[in-house]
Amino acid sequence: MGLGRIDILAGDFKKGLESQYVHGKFLMKKEGSFFREKILPSQIEHLELATEESVINVGGAAGWGIAGSVLLGPAGLVAGLIIGAKGKDVTFVCKFKDGRKFLGTASGSVFTELQKTFMASSL
Repeated sequence: MGLGRIDILAGDFKKGLESQYVHGKFLMKKEGSFFREKILPSQIEHLELATEESVINVGGAAGWGIAGSVLLGPAGLVAGLIIGAKGKDVTFVCKFKDGRKFLGTASGSVFTELQKTFMASSL
């Protein structure tokens, strides 16, 4: 896997397309910082496709539940996030062991690579 951009929709990192998953590590942009922070997949605590339930469970009802509703409306949260415009992108929830988290969208191939790496590092 070469380069995969992650569109951060909500969470503890800068929103937008400035974060990446490259060669088995996250390069995450923090708000107000010029540099990206390198985070290894071994630091992932939780990774799953975004559903309304998973966003609320990981982010809290008062946090990401509201953020997701503001972004897409309550009815569009599940359909819009999981399917994506052309069915090629997936939206997922990622929580790190240090408590930071994000809701992001990436290509299906990037998410599959993330899942494989996460599963391998958690064994």
